[in-house]
Amino acid sequence: MSDTEAVLDDLFAVIEQRKADLPEDSYTASLFTHEKGENAVLEKLGEESTELILAAKDGDEDELVHEAADIVYHMLVLLAMHDMDVADLRAELAERRED
Repeated sequence: MSDTEAVLDDLFAVIEQRKADLPEDSYTASLFTHEKGENAVLEKLGEESTELILAAKDGDEDELVHEAADIVYHMLVLLAMHDMDVADLRAELAERRED
């Protein structure tokens, strides 16, 4: 697997490490504390979704991919909050592909 193919797994590993270690200077870790929590992640997903839609509507490809990356990051954080992982996501997508 190339570096780009492993990026989701690598990112999720960092998210899980931040969840476990909760370093004080980490935005990701702050999402796992009562300081921000799940509501903050849900708000960010809503905000980033709107920004993604606007970037697509405006034809701004650089912004589109930037906002898509923000959505994927926050989605992975949300999965980690629910003790799920990239394998769960892959399994769901594989199941849908078979339909």
